[in-house]
Amino acid sequence: MTAPQHFKDITLLITHYNRSSSLERLLATFRQLQVSFEAIVVSDDGSQSEHLAYIAELTKTYPFTLVTAAKNSGLGNNINKGQDAVRTPYTVYVQEDFVPSSLFSGRLLDAWQFMEDDASLDVVRFYAYFRYPSLKPFKNGFSEMRFKPLAIFNTYRKFYFYSDHPHLRRSNFFNKFGRYKEGVKGDVTEYKMMMSFLKNKARGLFYDDFTTLFEQRNSSDEPSTMHRRSYKNSTNVFISFVRHVFRHVKFNINYYLVKL
Repeated sequence: MTAPQHFKDITLLITHYNRSSSLERLLATFRQLQVSFEAIVVSDDGSQSEHLAYIAELTKTYPFTLVTAAKNSGLGNNINKGQDAVRTPYTVYVQEDFVPSSLFSGRLLDAWQFMEDDASLDVVRFYAYFRYPSLKPFKNGFSEMRFKPLAIFNTYRKFYFYSDHPHLRRSNFFNKFGRYKEGVKGDVTEYKMMMSFLKNKARGLFYDDFTTLFEQRNSSDEPSTMHRRSYKNSTNVFISFVRHVFRHVKFNINYYLVKL
């Protein structure tokens, strides 16, 4: 068991929708790991009544602020209103279906110190589905993400500088990057913020061993609430090639020609 660690400058922001058992697991794991924050904000996106009732019971065990919504308004609205409730200089953003490992506390301490030492750093990423394609070694197992816009024949994955996966950011990042786009699908919200990060010259770090600090868990009882069309995830060789070309062209056009 690692030593207790309290992060007085950091609020844990958790977005939630109809997965109260997953939320409980996340909160319980942080407690088991003896990792605590100055505050915890749970932003709910209009969950069903049974989940809201369960969350009300959780507040008796875990100290957190619940930010509710009258109706389901999408990912952008859910993150925006949750971030508005944060009062500390830094925010750790985690969706409710993630589970931290025992390694996370030490790496979060590193990330916080990096951002304290360098005011130009905007984000430190802890988890990803794939390695960011252009990295410069930094320290303590982290690398700096280097976006190279003029490398036009490079993989389109270079555009995935921002991600909704677990990360540490400055709580005033709206001032530089704007608020999350509301009234659109979740993947569009994430894409718009990704483009804002790139166009506003964000600086960020990426944890090299990116699958070791968090695990994403979904079950049949509480499946993922993000649904994408089948062609977006297809492994068919032809579809994958067409998807690669389409994204490469689309991302470059949006980066160079489309205003935020």
